[in-house]
Amino acid sequence: MSLHLFDTATRELRPFVPLHEGRAGIYICGLTTQGSPHIGHVRFAVAFDILRRWLEQGHGYDVTLVRNVTDIDDKILTKAADADCPWWAWSYLHERETSAALDLLGVLPATYEPRATGHITEQVALIDALVAKGHAYAAEDGSGDVYFDVRSWPDYGSLTRQRLEDMEPAGDADPRGKRDPRDFALWKGHKAGEPETASWPTPYGEGRPGWHLECSAMARKYLGDTFDIHGGGVDLRFPHHENEQAQSRAAGLGFANLWLHNAWVTVKGAKMGKSLGNALAVMELTRTVRPLVLRFYLGAVHYRSVIEYAEGSLDEALASVERIEGFLERAIEALGSTPEEIVEAERAAAAEDAFPAAFRAAMDDDLNVSEALAVVFNAVRDGNKLLEAGGDVASGGELRHTVLQVAAMLDVIGANPLDARWTGRTGTDRGGEVLAALVQERLDARAQARTDKDFARADAIRDHLTSLGVVIEDTPAGARWALR
Repeated sequence: MSLHLFDTATRELRPFVPLHEGRAGIYICGLTTQGSPHIGHVRFAVAFDILRRWLEQGHGYDVTLVRNVTDIDDKILTKAADADCPWWAWSYLHERETSAALDLLGVLPATYEPRATGHITEQVALIDALVAKGHAYAAEDGSGDVYFDVRSWPDYGSLTRQRLEDMEPAGDADPRGKRDPRDFALWKGHKAGEPETASWPTPYGEGRPGWHLECSAMARKYLGDTFDIHGGGVDLRFPHHENEQAQSRAAGLGFANLWLHNAWVTVKGAKMGKSLGNALAVMELTRTVRPLVLRFYLGAVHYRSVIEYAEGSLDEALASVERIEGFLERAIEALGSTPEEIVEAERAAAAEDAFPAAFRAAMDDDLNVSEALAVVFNAVRDGNKLLEAGGDVASGGELRHTVLQVAAMLDVIGANPLDARWTGRTGTDRGGEVLAALVQERLDARAQARTDKDFARADAIRDHLTSLGVVIEDTPAGARWALR
């Protein structure tokens, strides 16, 4: 089976056939930098990071992934004013926070991450094209607003399968200058009280771009008139993605071949958000939860399924990660290898040899990570049986093959415990080696205390290490440790 993905536009699984052989172009709607990111915000990035990894590692595509930054918006201006902060400083602060949160969760950097304010020229050019084709008009009230004429485009509503008559009025600009209340803003004229720095000169007057316009302009610039995949959260389907598609195609562009949308993270059935008082900021949550565990939690559910967060939700993810880590640590020791050697060998393996057939089938079925992780845990179970057998069996090629496959499969999920991102070890960083030596010295001291029957001292050493986040597991072969 080839890779099939669920296309939101056609409501069906479709085979992925790239526009250019061996290459894939993806545009993802990133965050509006109005505040600190919570786990509901970043779910989209984890979901599409898995897609990107599977395209690259499972199918060998050269992926260009563009993820925009909406760095000017009504909400940004309002919140910056409330904080008595320049809007551009407020936006950049939260852009940096978002980048740090995504990096903490192991999301690969985008090929490019363009900002809306950096592409005013391209957006004005798109407005010009729409006006020339009769699909856009400047407001007659002299406000400087420019609107897309939804009635001029018969296909409007096709992405979300809505009739124009059933749609609510667009709430992104004052309706006084509109021909139809559902017309949406391409350009917003400068208003009294707004910062002068939040406007740019255009033939239509001073102002700033509407929310929808930026994505059409930037997707075109970096991926071409037509590209393979457009992704984002399900809440963006309307009006954002509907409007993107309408303005792009009305301008004569092919736009996206496939539309993919991820579901929400909810709390008590409601979409996670600051207005509900249930937001969980990534940087705060990872003070008490390992980033690897949070990454596993966000990536372990099919991207089109809702994740319902509740107290204790991360416990199952923690148990799964520790089960995998325990197997890999024991197996690597039995093989007389190191995590770095395993990672190097795994990434050198040819794509067709790296994954079990059942894992490949699951991922090719619209990124079915639940089924794919079942394959991972079956491999972990089989690997533990090999270790229990001991002797030549455990040290043979079968165990090594299992370890390499487990590592490869978890790389696709972005949650491979052997990755230096999670272990803190790199080929040139001495920090991991120093930490290992210091912990081992304390473990040796603990072992000596136990030999001397000084159990109080032994317990004190263990308790001290535990307080520092060092988890100790006593085994017949000696104490093992890991960072929690």
